[in-house]
This record gives sequence, C-alpha cells and structure tokens, in this order.
Amino acid sequence: MSSDRGDKPSNASGNAGDEVVLSDAAMSLINAGGKVDADALRRAMDAAGDDSDDAELRRITFNLKSDLNKRLDRYLTDRIGFMSRTQLQNVVREGGVLVNGRVPKASTLVKRGDVIEVVVPPPPSSTIQPEDIPLHVLYEDEHLIVLNKQPDIIVHPARSHLKGTMLSALAYHFRHRSKTGGALSGVGKDFARPGVVHRLDRHTSGCIVFAKQDEAHWKLGHQFEHRSVDKRYLAVVHGRIEPAADVIELPIGSHPSKEKGYREKYVVRHDELGKHAVTIYRVREWYRLPAAPGLDPKRDLDYTLVELELKTGRTHQIRVHLSYLGFPIVGDDMYTGRPYLDAAGNPIIARQALHACILGFTHPISEQRMVMTAPVRGDMGELVQDLRRRAVVTSPGDLPGATVDLAKAIPNKT
Repeated sequence: MSSDRGDKPSNASGNAGDEVVLSDAAMSLINAGGKVDADALRRAMDAAGDDSDDAELRRITFNLKSDLNKRLDRYLTDRIGFMSRTQLQNVVREGGVLVNGRVPKASTLVKRGDVIEVVVPPPPSSTIQPEDIPLHVLYEDEHLIVLNKQPDIIVHPARSHLKGTMLSALAYHFRHRSKTGGALSGVGKDFARPGVVHRLDRHTSGCIVFAKQDEAHWKLGHQFEHRSVDKRYLAVVHGRIEPAADVIELPIGSHPSKEKGYREKYVVRHDELGKHAVTIYRVREWYRLPAAPGLDPKRDLDYTLVELELKTGRTHQIRVHLSYLGFPIVGDDMYTGRPYLDAAGNPIIARQALHACILGFTHPISEQRMVMTAPVRGDMGELVQDLRRRAVVTSPGDLPGATVDLAKAIPNKT
C-alpha cells in the first residue's frame, strides 16, 4: 500500500502524541483534534464523483512520534470516531490497514516510529431518508416503538446499504402514519443509528424496539447492557435435539481465517479472542418426516422447533452455538444450514429460520413491565406448518422456563 505524503507533513496530533502525515487530497479530512472528520470525508467523496479513486482519497497515514502503549484497534478507534472498535477490527482483518508496510493484527501494539496507513471506510450517511416501506407495529407510544421485523431488511444504513432500511421506514411512518408522531431519538444520530437500541441480523425476523426520545433510549440501553431484557427466539433446526433442554455455554469470537467468505463468520473459540456466551435452549416440537426418494435419512428427516433464551448477546450467538452442536438452523448457509423443500421439491425457506419471538423489558418512563410477542409470519410460518402437516410431531411437554405461547406465536392454519 503506497502513500502520497506530499511535500510537507501536517501535524494534527491533538493530545495523541503523534504526527499525521497526509496527501494533499486528504489534508482537509482531519479536524483540529487529529480525528478523521466524517462530514468532511462525505463532502470530499461527493465532490470527487463516482468515477474517482475514492480508496486513494480515503488513504490516511499516521506517523507515531511517541510510544502510546496502545493496541492498534484502540488507537484507530480514537482516530476514527464514527466507527466502532469491532468495525475497525474488521477493517484490519480485511487488509485495510498496514503498519510499517505489513498486515497487522488488531491486537498489535503501536509504538514510536510506526507508520500506520489506513484506507478509511466511507462513513454512512447521517441523514435518514424516509421511504414508504411497510412496518408491522406491535406497540407505539410517544417514547418508543416495537416492531415485528420482516426478514431481508437491515436495521440502519451501512456501507453498501444506504436505502431500504428500517430507519428509513420509521422516518416515513412517523411522518405519515403514526398516531403519536414524534421521531427517533438523537442518540446515535452521528453514526446514522438514531433510536437504535439493539439490532437483529438482516435475515432474522421478529421483535425489535426503537427509542423515540433520548431519555427512553439511555434507559432501554441500560437494560440491554445489564441483561435485564428477556429475549426469546424460535428456530427450526436440522436434526433431533436431545436432551430436550440444556444450557450452551461456549465462548464465541471471529473466524480466524481472513479469506473472503469467512470474514463475517464467528466460531466457538477457546482462546483469548473468545467471549463468554450463554444460550439456553428448550425443545418445543420434534418432527420426523417419512422416508422418501432423494431424502438422506441422516440429514433430511429430523427437524426440531426450539425456543432459545439469550443470556448474552454476542454476534451470531444462536447460529454459532446451534451449528457447533451439530444442529444448524434451517436455511442458514453461513453455518451449514440447508434450504427446506416441500413435498414437491420446492424451497419454502432459504434464509435462516430464526425469529425473535418475545421481547420483555421495563418501560423506560412508566416503569411498567412489558412483554411483546411477535407472531411468526411468511416463510418461517409456512415451514412450521408444512412440517406439522407432513411429519410425525412429538413434544417434550411443558418444560420449566419455556415462555413462548406457540398457539399465539405460530397459530395453526385452518
């Protein structure tokens, strides 16, 4: 990775004790405090046009003049404030950072004399554009809104998805449909995440809450941080899970491979990069399909509907834990799941059959306990109904701690 450093270095170190060396094109991207200015970067990219080499525009070099005794990812977090530490760790993993001309690790300690070259990812737009996207509202007042998220929609703008997000749908909803009006809270606005208290994966459906006021946002966030929120999921997995209930306590971390196709994956890791993760599962229904031509009895006959209780909130936690035990979620091709086919061989569901069914929390203003249930809809609902029609269905009965009302969550079609 080369760097055009210009004729003279620009010192924009602030209190960090290092000198920032920039190309002429990038000179205006650093503010007085020595941090990358997200707004300036957006303006420069807009002015350069679509045909420009924006990677070169976004290339910034930091030349350290003192020993900081700090990890690379923490240093970058100080410098690029519009990105989280996890996001910057991914940038390092993907080869977007060089230290002294070599690919580093996020944990590399930076020291005096190091030259750190970064191709800064483009910041997401801080402006949310309203879009008329249907929403299934479970509850709304002047403080918050709870939705039953549909699959195949992301929560907030990201590098490759600036439109078609839930935030755009909410901006339209508040303007045109909401009876209580209002807007999303200002918390997270600078990162294009106003009102976002927690997230669901793009292809996961179900309960999600957004804050409409700052006070509600901070108080809801405190509940998630301190694990006082009750989160229950439903998933359909390959195989017959036994025993009927158990605790999965396995640490989770990023995949060790940096190759394409693995960068976004997570795995069970028993090293310093593995983070404590706990999932409780409870079987709700077992399904046994009759043998038929083309079906592998070891893979294609047994399925399980399982209720999952999250005690921690690691990225892809449920998906990783279940796949590790040999019971991948149907349709989750990232973690060895396969599509489910009906009797005619047609796919019913090709995304992960995972649904956030229950969200229980204390209302941040009234302090009343609220329990929201999001019914399973669409392809996952059709999957369960097809299994109930075609398979021999058995159940372990009432299990202590199970709270999902299946009649309400997945009602039988008549």
